[in-house]
Order: sequence, then C-alpha cells, then structure tokens
Amino acid sequence: MTNQNYIIGVDIGTTSTKSVLFTEAGQVVGKALVTYPLYTPNIATAEQDPEEIFAAVVKTVRGLVDTHALDPAQVLGLCFSSAMHSLILVDANDQPLTRSITWADNRSAGWEKRIKTEMNGHAVYRRTGMPLHPMSPLVKLTWLRHEQPELFQQAARFISIKEFVFYRLLGRYVVDHSIATAMGLLNLETLDWDAEALAIAGVVPSSLSELVPTTAVLTGLKPVMAGSMGLRVETPLIAGASDGVLSNLGVGAVTPGRVAVTVGTSGAVRAVVNRPITDPRERLFCYPLTEHHWVIGGAVNNGGIALRWVRDQLADAEVATAKRLGQDVYSLLMTMAETVPPGSEGLLFHPYLMGERSPLWNANARASFFGLSVKHTKSHLVRSVLEGIVYNLYLVLKALEDFAGPATLIQATGGFAEAALWRQMMADIFDREVTIPEHYESSCLGAAVLGLYALGRVPSLDAVTTMIGETYRHLPIPANVTVYQKVLPVFEHLTGVFEREYDAIAALQAELSNIALP
Repeated sequence: MTNQNYIIGVDIGTTSTKSVLFTEAGQVVGKALVTYPLYTPNIATAEQDPEEIFAAVVKTVRGLVDTHALDPAQVLGLCFSSAMHSLILVDANDQPLTRSITWADNRSAGWEKRIKTEMNGHAVYRRTGMPLHPMSPLVKLTWLRHEQPELFQQAARFISIKEFVFYRLLGRYVVDHSIATAMGLLNLETLDWDAEALAIAGVVPSSLSELVPTTAVLTGLKPVMAGSMGLRVETPLIAGASDGVLSNLGVGAVTPGRVAVTVGTSGAVRAVVNRPITDPRERLFCYPLTEHHWVIGGAVNNGGIALRWVRDQLADAEVATAKRLGQDVYSLLMTMAETVPPGSEGLLFHPYLMGERSPLWNANARASFFGLSVKHTKSHLVRSVLEGIVYNLYLVLKALEDFAGPATLIQATGGFAEAALWRQMMADIFDREVTIPEHYESSCLGAAVLGLYALGRVPSLDAVTTMIGETYRHLPIPANVTVYQKVLPVFEHLTGVFEREYDAIAALQAELSNIALP
C-alpha cells in the first residue's frame, strides 16, 4: 500500500456486520462482511448473540487490514454505525444476562398502549422523539420490569449492542446521542436522560452508559483488541451514530429538499432538519446526527420482505423456472409485474405482513389485498405488492413533508434499487425525481464522513457531496402519475378503515392459532 491514509466505517447490522475501507476522499478500497443468525424460536422473539456480533466486528476489521496490507499507522480511525433499538441486560460482573433483543422482537407488545394511556406516553414521545412501539427499548424495559422482574432486578446495566462492542474494545460504557435517542430515553432538548422516561422504564442514570456526542473521539483501545484487529493502541474510535441517520449522510441527503428513502427487507424515509422536531400525531421519529443536524422520518417494517413473501408463497413455478434457466427469480417477478398497468387495475395491497411502524406504529397491523376480482392474475398480485410497499412509504413521506418541507429529490438506496421497474414506480407514485447514489454502502460511508469530520480531516459534513456519484435517475412519467394520484387517496382511506380492525383480527388470529398474545 502507499502512504495514503484511510478510515474504516463499521456497520453493525441486524443480519451482518460490514466494514468498509475508505480513502480520505471517500473512495471505497475494500469491504469485508460477516453474517450471523437472528434467533427466532417463536413468532414474537428476535434475538442475537452479542459475542457473535463482536467477533464479526473484529473479523471484518482485521480482514481489511490483512487483505490490503495496511500499515496500522495508515488507519486514521474507526467510526461506527449500528442498528437501533437493541437491548442487552448486563450483570454486575459485566456479563450479559440476555441475548441482544433486537428491534424486531415483539414480546413487549401491549405495553406501548399502556404507556400511552396510563403513563403519559404522548408527552414522553414529544420530549424524546421515539414513537412508542414494541421495538423501543423503553417499551422493552417496561415489559421486562413488570413481567420478568427477577431477571430485571439482576441487571446492573442496560445497553445496546453498540455499547457492548465499545465496552469490549475500550473497557468503557459509552452511548452516542443517536443510539440513546433510539432507546426512547433521551430528552431531545437537553441531550440528557429524560427523568419521566427513566421512571417508566424503572432504570436510573447510573445503570445506563455515559452519553457522548456522535463525533466523540474515543481512545484507549485495549492492547489485546488492537492486536486482534491489526491496529495500533492509539487508533481512535469515533462514536458514530445509528445506521438510519448515517445512511442519510451517506447518500448526501443532509440539505433541505433532499429525502433519503431506503428499501431493503424493511424501509425508511428520512430528511435532515436543523432542530429537533416531533409530530403531534406520533408518526415520525427524531434522532440527532450532530447538534446541528437532526434526522426526522419514519421506518417501516415491510419493504422487500413482502416481495420475499410473494416468492415463497405464490411463486413456486417461477422459482422452478429461474433455477432451470439459471436466472434470478426476482427478475422474473419484475417481468411479470411489467405486464400489468400502473395501479394494478384497482387491486390494492396493504403490506403489513410484520405489523407496522410508521405511519401506523401498530404491531397488530395486518396485510391485505383489497379489490381482488376474477380478472386479476398472479401478475396483478405481484405488481400490487410492489406498489403497496411504495404507497405505504408515500404516506410516510407525506407526514415528513409536514415538518421538513417539500421533497424535491429522492435519494433512494437498498436492494430495491437494483430493479428499474421499482425505481420508476417510486418516481411515479411520489411524483418526484428519484436518483440512485453510486455508493450502496451508505451507512458505512456516512460513518466514514462523520469520522473524518470528527477528526478534523474535512471541514463539514457537506464533504459527502463530493464523494457520492449517481447510477440511475428517474423522472415521473405524467400518465403514470395521473393513475397513482387516483389510487393513493383510496389506499390512504382504506388504511384508516382497516386500522380500526387490526387489534380484533390479531386477537382472532392468536385465538385460532392457539397462541397467546405476547
């Protein structure tokens, strides 16, 4: 390698950890990925093994150092992105009492309603910016406190997976403002723990980690950890932020009018404002990126997971054909959808296969096809699923624009971006220009840029605009926009109608399945 300096962006995700090596100019030099399982012994539980995730962090960083023959002195630092809403209970000897309870875990369902109705929950949301939902650590803590008191009382600390990694690397419990906000426990105005939220959860500040800015430069890497990763003890770790806010930074959506939309297994719509904002209707979250950059938006549970459901449940013939021809089954499904006109001839799909976060924040939400008739084919079903995912994202965008102003450009990322049909569909349904940034590793790039800023290597976060290219650009097709503008009000109206019945159908499903509600 040359004498060039590098920075490593580490993204601790739900199913994998990815580390990406960047130059100071934001060019990708190399990447390393390690996957790990999500443990789901029943429909409500979704956990991970913290040790497996920590091992993945070490392995991916070491992989970059070895593969690219880095001199440890060339590594300016590591900056960390992480999935949000995880919770680990730790005992007085710093040993985990639980696995990492992820955002997808639904065992605390029901407690969000009690917090809203019995514990002044709306006021807590307005101060903390974290909507009440089973994914929120505030709700998880309340559930554990009341339903597993012996386990809860054994805990000396309550941390996220990111804090677990930092403790193993540094011997310190620290949490950045972004991850702390995603816990539902941080006051947005004071950037300190919210007393009422802590009282609801039954925790005290001493059982939580030290709060630090996302730009905090942490030193004191343990010698054994430095050796394991091939780094110097002096190598700084930058606290970083959550994957969502760093993805916004990584696609350059940090200025007015630019909105980031991510559609992977799940999805999100986010924009950056210059002060903390919360929604009286509780549709949106608000997380800090820096003291001058606040990311507001909504995350959805149901993105590509709905298309995967189509593949698994409706497309046996297409899966067999794809295997025989050596093709990608998703490409075949897209080809099928292209044979159907925009609007799927009046067939609507509400994509709530996994409950829903924004805009409903209702774990009992359920998916449905509406308008099905004998004229509709499998191809109609496929297209309506694709459209339903984007219709739901549009509802989030509509709520976002109430506070962030009109969106003029959509910066879209995620697995959906590989499909031209879906990209154009988003442009038509949103009636906005959609571009696909060249960098797909948006959270890692965002971490790298934040790290460079924290280390004083770039003057502002705007440096990211010189680092991202563009792969695709889609403008709305007027004829398609006209169709979708007729469909969207119907989809939104039905969302409200169906929402009144979700609790009842969820209870009926639980009864008929002989499964107790969590």
